[in-house]
Amino acid sequence: MSRPALVLASASPRRLALLSQIGIVPDRVLPPDIDETPLPGELPRLHARRLACAKVDAVVAPGAVVLAADTVVAAGRRILGKPDTPEQAHACLALLSGRRHRVITTVVVQGPADPRTERSVESIVAFARLTDRQVRAYLDSGEWQGKAGGYAIQGRAAAFVRFLSGSYSNVMGLPLFETAQLLRGIGWELP
Repeated sequence: MSRPALVLASASPRRLALLSQIGIVPDRVLPPDIDETPLPGELPRLHARRLACAKVDAVVAPGAVVLAADTVVAAGRRILGKPDTPEQAHACLALLSGRRHRVITTVVVQGPADPRTERSVESIVAFARLTDRQVRAYLDSGEWQGKAGGYAIQGRAAAFVRFLSGSYSNVMGLPLFETAQLLRGIGWELP
């Protein structure tokens, strides 16, 4: 018996690359069109869960396994989104400089006949105190664009990280161990 098609409900090239790292190539990629604005007073973990579930709900793929995730960078109770401007990215980096923050990803898997399963993963990241020169150079690189919290740990921002506790792939946008466990849990065997 063949396994059902796997649909990735994401526009993130990082999630696609991370899945390929463990031998998974989705049959289809269907980026959902959802509003990712946090609700008033919404806490980071609940925000990540709500958006990951909304992504699964927004994708129509009868007979397929749908995989969705949402990653949130949080400084305390504050959710740091994807900055649209260098000024917004600068504000994120200034907030993260010299302190710890959390990276929370919720992964949701919906099988064709299975109940929805999900897992939230939290990693702790600490940045060194950043100099103005470091921040300017990072902003000039453009690497912050489209990244939650205004940075990509797999790029130049790796030089800012003095401490990481938890899943590195989670900080990149998809906790691979937990994703593989969820897929196996519904009977979708990894290659």
